[in-house]
Amino acid sequence: MALTRITIRQFEAFLAIVDQNSIAAAAQRLGLTSSAVSQLLAELERELGFRLFDRTTRRVSLSTAGRDFLTSAESVLRHLRAAEQTASDIRNRAAGIVRVGAPLVLASTAMPYAIAGYAAQKPKVVVRVVDTDVEQLVERVARDVDLAIGPDRATGDRVQREAVFSSPWVLWCAEHHPLARKRRVRWQDLRGTPIIATGRDHEASVAKMLVDQPTDARIAPVEVVDNVTTAFGLASQGLAVTLAPAYVRPLAQTFGLAMRRVVEPETIREVCIYRPVDRSLSPPADGFAEYLGVSLKAWDRKTQGAAS
Repeated sequence: MALTRITIRQFEAFLAIVDQNSIAAAAQRLGLTSSAVSQLLAELERELGFRLFDRTTRRVSLSTAGRDFLTSAESVLRHLRAAEQTASDIRNRAAGIVRVGAPLVLASTAMPYAIAGYAAQKPKVVVRVVDTDVEQLVERVARDVDLAIGPDRATGDRVQREAVFSSPWVLWCAEHHPLARKRRVRWQDLRGTPIIATGRDHEASVAKMLVDQPTDARIAPVEVVDNVTTAFGLASQGLAVTLAPAYVRPLAQTFGLAMRRVVEPETIREVCIYRPVDRSLSPPADGFAEYLGVSLKAWDRKTQGAAS
């Protein structure tokens, strides 16, 4: 037997009669006439193929078949109301899952700050951080994540970026390193100093900074490692120095590293939010993207300050 002609209103009428033990009282509760509720009940019984109530002139009571059907009817309405609430939450950006790509430093510092703040406002929105290499940020946004945050990268036609805050490239070294005695470090001061780069993106960025410098002023990393924590660990022992944007400060300071501004030339890196162009964000993702821009700026003011 196909039940596709059964309506939600029929279920509501049935359960209201059960609760009120009266068609007239059920009608008042539903804001309908008694004849309309009787009609809904008759239609439901016709579709089901059995009577739901035993009727007398004074009252109605559940039939044996009605009692057997009651649990299923309650379950249907409960799930429908849950679906309705879920749809409302999604529509109003109040619930859903948002996947955000981020490289290691931002994934472990700026993203938890943003997620905690957003959870206080929208506790039903689940934000999942997807660990993503800087080189893969744009591709992941084009392919599968809702958003991404990270340093400025070329985006192509499928992804757009919005700059959120700027961060200068700085030197990180041990407190006892000779360069730590300088207030500012010039690129030429780095000649002869072992430098650890973090990833090929870092290596390429350093090369780009110095493209206009004389050949004898250019420097090259002596080693390239995959993780910034490896570079920080080596630098903390005075074995080398590393270069990174100032926004890595919360993580770098856990290694006891000193930060020094690198000038002549000074290079500024922008942290951006990336989002897809050819697919629309869900309401929860769109809401988090809006919040994330504000949160990142607040995080930058709170944790970075002026580079010394």
